[in-house]
Amino acid sequence: MKPLTALIKRDLILSYRLGGGAGTAIGFFLVVVTLLPLGIGPDSALLSRIAPGALWIALLLAVLLSVDRMFQADFEDGSLELMFLSPVSLELIVLCKTFTHWLTTGLPLALAAPLFGFLLNISPDAIGPLVLSTLIGSPALSLLGGLGASITLGLRRGGLLLSLIILPLYVPILIFGVSAASAATSAVDIATPSLLILAALSLATLVLCPLAAAAAVRSHFR
Repeated sequence: MKPLTALIKRDLILSYRLGGGAGTAIGFFLVVVTLLPLGIGPDSALLSRIAPGALWIALLLAVLLSVDRMFQADFEDGSLELMFLSPVSLELIVLCKTFTHWLTTGLPLALAAPLFGFLLNISPDAIGPLVLSTLIGSPALSLLGGLGASITLGLRRGGLLLSLIILPLYVPILIFGVSAASAATSAVDIATPSLLILAALSLATLVLCPLAAAAAVRSHFR
């Protein structure tokens, strides 16, 4: 566990020193949430109705903004090749890097989403389901982003290709995340089933994405 702990600590320090982590993602999130009422208009009822979906879309785009750098810097300076040659399992290395990405991007965005929701006149009853859905669903966003980053590793201007690969995979998470966050406006209890499906999606990506991402990384060194 010591090499993995050291890797997480190293990536946290690099994210803090180089920037482009939580600060950039939260700034982008804030810009999207601020501009949306200006484009739609001052209709508070409409803003309250679309707030859960708007917050989830802003969260998704903010996470996507930083996933392309998950492996790229280590690939360019040779650190990723040393990790590949180390005795530590590459799957665990990929899992640690995606976990660090979630800590520096997904988790701050999930915690900030309710605060930014007040800019969209979100219903107070929707705050709880929104927090739970973003906390449960955001790890899957980072894991799928790590898969896309490993596939496009080494490509110049691979950000567009990464978006084309990952965005369709984000659709189920977006659907059930919005469904859980919108439960306060529904007469039927849809929050619990949606949260359970979100948890199942996160667990499935936790198992499958590190394996697939590690296989994609290996292909770049063969």
